[in-house]
Amino acid sequence: MKMQDATVLITGANRGIGLAFVEAALARGARKVYAGARSPSSITTAGVVPVKLDVVSDEDVAAAARICGDVTLVVNNAGIARPGGLLKPGATEAAHAQFDTNVFGILRMTQAFAPVLAKNGGGAFLNVLSAASWINSGAMTAYAVSKAAAWSLTNGLRSELRQQGTQVLGLHVGFVDTELTSGLDVVKVSPQSVVATAFDALEAGASEVLADERARTVKRGLTTEPPIYI
Repeated sequence: MKMQDATVLITGANRGIGLAFVEAALARGARKVYAGARSPSSITTAGVVPVKLDVVSDEDVAAAARICGDVTLVVNNAGIARPGGLLKPGATEAAHAQFDTNVFGILRMTQAFAPVLAKNGGGAFLNVLSAASWINSGAMTAYAVSKAAAWSLTNGLRSELRQQGTQVLGLHVGFVDTELTSGLDVVKVSPQSVVATAFDALEAGASEVLADERARTVKRGLTTEPPIYI
């Protein structure tokens, strides 16, 4: 789909990659940009419509679907990451929290907005995933599990939404220079470069996009012997 004259809703739009999506959508000629955040007062970008939207809240999501009835593109960007392994104290609670946002948040948004997109001609969902969808060897193992589930969810939703003409694009990227990775001494890419690559892929009609070299390396490593995830 084309960004020119699109009506866009972005979750987690007040900072990081979400804010970069907001700015890029405006720059590419979107007709209207809804910026979703738990606290609408945190949205300070001129020319957008702030929307109270916590993706773990059924009430917020339902209200957003009523308010944003003209949307043609939903960017499922909201996500959280908690450090720690799967066997440490508190791991189950941390995993629940990450799944509720990173997986069920996408599912809630898709269930609520799929009829909206169908009514408006098909449109698209752009789901922000991760190279961690495919590899789990770092310090945030439950986060990686949630992103693997979000990848599978994205693939299933793409299949179900194909009949109504809705594009579903999965965005995979490694480390992005945001608050989330501020304490990590790793190679990072800018949010702006990630978003530019994602929107280029969206406009080209793609179903999957790898936004940096780390994501491309991990994807290639899935078919090596031994595979990269071992």
